[in-house]
Amino acid sequence: MKNSQHLKAYVQMHPDNKMAWYLLGKEYYKSGQEGKANYCFNMAGEVYEAFERSKVPAEMLREYEDGMLKAAYDRHQVKLKRRRMLVALMLAMLVLLPSAVPSGADLGTEAELALALSQAEETAPEPAADDPQEARPELQEEPELGFTAVSGDAAGSGAALAQLLQGEKPDVTAMLTMERSGKWLLWREKLPLAATLVKNANGRAVYQSYDRAACECEPPESAALQQQAGQWQSRQEQLAVLWSAMRAYKNSKGSLPQSPEALTGAFPGNWLAGTTPLMKEAFASVRSAAAAGMTQQPAAGSGDKAPAAGGGEAGGGNAGAAGNGGQELPFFTGPLTIIVDKQNHRLAVTSGSVILRNYKVGLGGGRTPEGTFTITDKVVNPNGRDNGEFGSRGMQLSDTNYAIHGTDEPESIGKDESLGCIRMSRADVEELFAMVPMGTKVQISKGGLPDEVLVPGERYPSEAPANQTNPDKVYHWLN
Repeated sequence: MKNSQHLKAYVQMHPDNKMAWYLLGKEYYKSGQEGKANYCFNMAGEVYEAFERSKVPAEMLREYEDGMLKAAYDRHQVKLKRRRMLVALMLAMLVLLPSAVPSGADLGTEAELALALSQAEETAPEPAADDPQEARPELQEEPELGFTAVSGDAAGSGAALAQLLQGEKPDVTAMLTMERSGKWLLWREKLPLAATLVKNANGRAVYQSYDRAACECEPPESAALQQQAGQWQSRQEQLAVLWSAMRAYKNSKGSLPQSPEALTGAFPGNWLAGTTPLMKEAFASVRSAAAAGMTQQPAAGSGDKAPAAGGGEAGGGNAGAAGNGGQELPFFTGPLTIIVDKQNHRLAVTSGSVILRNYKVGLGGGRTPEGTFTITDKVVNPNGRDNGEFGSRGMQLSDTNYAIHGTDEPESIGKDESLGCIRMSRADVEELFAMVPMGTKVQISKGGLPDEVLVPGERYPSEAPANQTNPDKVYHWLN
């Protein structure tokens, strides 16, 4: 670790020396500090790529490192010499000015004190101002990390990168990519990591690609980042549901809900089937953002007030912590919307230009109406049991006899065998019921959705309490 201390001091004095960053990263890597090592490798840029790919002999690297260590060591010795001179001067003053010696003290005591001070100076670490870890926020133990998801094409990535460069935070932004399908962007489970953007206190930005083909390089280890990205995606789905429910509640009641419980009451107050622990934790900050009218896309990279794909073209996101004033703006700020494609027998959950889910459904051909509807009733076990003709969940479309519901004829999914309603498999309808709040818009038309089914391996939490039944009504939807 002594080498790393001198290398940090050298990097502080020469922040543009990429070779120094590379060697400091090697020291961190050897000591098991992979996070710091990856940051240093990012700062090293093309030097890291060149040296890792070319496998430069260890002797050459050692010679270069020894030269920089000697320079840092010599500088430290100059400082140490000055300190010793100061100690000697203080000692001389004690000898020549006895009146300055405290009562009860003798020369031997003062000499021992000066010697101890000198020895302490020899072994003391560099002052904080000379330590890059203390003086440079990018080398803190836990730099602020944010995530964003962007279009995988050059135009989408370029626009997002330009926005990120304009912002001040976070220190490190990991960019995930969404595949484009026609006009849609696909929110797949475990979106691939495309790149990281690291910004330091000097305003410099370092872009590290994780696409081997694109950068023709060997990217840093990304397993930890990918795991965090998966957690970020799960968080953003839950926040999207909470945000959309708050909007629907306000549109109906004229004010935002005061607590999570206001969204999960017994029928007909069951705007949501339930809330997750994360949604309860984030409720206050998300409500604060909603109350502030944060519906416009701010600049990417500005902490948690990051642009959201739900507002249109995917742009940016956040790390999931509350932003300024305790406000947290979700990645998806556009309301969740259901789109039904009668041509492809698909039902999608969308936010802006992004498809979060794309299910296979059963329809009724010409008997299924086209147009725009709203989910008015959300009912658990609409037949009084979970295996009836409407399955375990039902969502009525406006003031009609049509609904999105489960079925006891799963073989009819993908076909036109209903009397006009939209049939779904049990797993799909229960997930949809949990994700979309009452008041969600439903658009039914021919065409428009991709054929690919888009559902994750790990489903959105879909447990619903028994009090979401309607004891006063027997539903006679046109199944």
